[in-house]
Amino acid sequence: MTRDHWTEVKVAREATLAPPEKAAAKLASQNKLYVRDRIALLVDEGSFVEDAQLANALNPGLPADGVVTGRALVDGRPALLVANDPTVKAGSWGARTVEKIVRVTEVALRDELPIFWLIDSAGARITDQVQLFPGRRGAGRIFHNQVALSGKVPQICCLFGPSAAGGAYIPAFCDIVIMVDGNASMYLGSPRMAEMVVGEKVTLEEMGGARMHTSVSGCGDLLAADDTEAIELAKQYFSYLPGSWRSRPPSYDASDAGRDFTRDLVPAEESIGFDIHDVIDAVLDADTFFEIKPAYAPELVVGFGLLAGQVVGIVANQPAVKGGVLFVDSADKAARFIWLCDAFNVPLVYLCDVPGFMIGSEVERAGIIRHGAKMITAVSEATVPTVSVIVRKAYGAGLYAMCGPGFSPDACVALPTAKIAVMGPEAAINAVYYNKIQEIADSGERVEYVARLREEYETDIDILRLAADLVIDAIVEPENLRTDLIARLAAAQSKDRTFSHRRHGVPPV
Repeated sequence: MTRDHWTEVKVAREATLAPPEKAAAKLASQNKLYVRDRIALLVDEGSFVEDAQLANALNPGLPADGVVTGRALVDGRPALLVANDPTVKAGSWGARTVEKIVRVTEVALRDELPIFWLIDSAGARITDQVQLFPGRRGAGRIFHNQVALSGKVPQICCLFGPSAAGGAYIPAFCDIVIMVDGNASMYLGSPRMAEMVVGEKVTLEEMGGARMHTSVSGCGDLLAADDTEAIELAKQYFSYLPGSWRSRPPSYDASDAGRDFTRDLVPAEESIGFDIHDVIDAVLDADTFFEIKPAYAPELVVGFGLLAGQVVGIVANQPAVKGGVLFVDSADKAARFIWLCDAFNVPLVYLCDVPGFMIGSEVERAGIIRHGAKMITAVSEATVPTVSVIVRKAYGAGLYAMCGPGFSPDACVALPTAKIAVMGPEAAINAVYYNKIQEIADSGERVEYVARLREEYETDIDILRLAADLVIDAIVEPENLRTDLIARLAAAQSKDRTFSHRRHGVPPV
């Protein structure tokens, strides 16, 4: 009897197009979408061109070898995608799986196309380890190519389920990781393995769940309620970025600011907290701020927005959280975002209200000097158009970390009530005059003496004096700040983008 190749091909192809009934029921119970439904939500209708659909077709039960790959249009823009199919061996990797993913990364390198990673995988199949793990085209090549793609094209990860063991590095090498609450997880070793190897009893959520990673470790950037929201967030993120490092971000129609920048928006008294989101809303076009890592190191706010229809990156201290002081995590958060903006030609606006870096034995043991230096490295290396705004205060090395005058911003401007100093008045007076103050027995005389010292200190750091001495470039009234930023960033578009001729720096990571 001759083989019916037509039928064999049809059966093999159809096996890749829909999950078995039992697998479909499991997806529904987990509130998950089928892999091809995820792709349909992401890409423009009719634009998806699939590669290697019949991978491992001669091996029953492994349709497409558990991963769907190809190219498509996302909101009219070309992109590549890699999407695990969790109904095939829990989305695990076989030898053909790895080869398909390696090929996508090679196309991305050759054609400089962004990649969407739709991840839901239990990791490598131990039965295929010799074929997929150690070789020149093994799983390590995926990570090697992702590193080569970093800063060349956007890499956007939606994590719908697990990303286990070595596979957890795929999200780690992406520019953004969007995790589905309750389903997504990342871990190098499972809770069972942790108990076996190190004797630790821990739940999956505690070990590597979405909420932990988006608020504690920083490995995740955004928390999504379900698959649909994750894909929508990925598309929103992509809308702020160019397709590659060679292009500028897209432009959009301009709109008015989200609110007026009234003179009482920023309290003059620096001890009074306020929400920096109000200032961001008064600067950016209405409803365009896309915050990244909102639950991680919230004392610093970063994200994309539109300014007169042009994409900008915002780096802003948050006085409402821990006074806006910089910690280890906030320095890391800032450095990565600044590197991202600089890689993809996104101008930067710093909104500075910072008392400096945190002090104390705990942060010193955590390496705050090293992490602070990392942030300052990113600030120094960035060559995109940049404006630093002293919103209220810039004390100590906080001025440097927020792109003060010594770091070559295209402009450093200040609001009329802003202050720049090595430290705040109280701290400075206490540091220099503590013993003399204590020697004054009369309490009234002591208060009068301290008030006089404070007045002298305030005069010394007066913002008008700093403008007169050319330390800052301008003092801008709040109601004019948005217009000033638009003009300055537009004027800087043709700037030279050279920082230093070398292979690369050695950042204090």
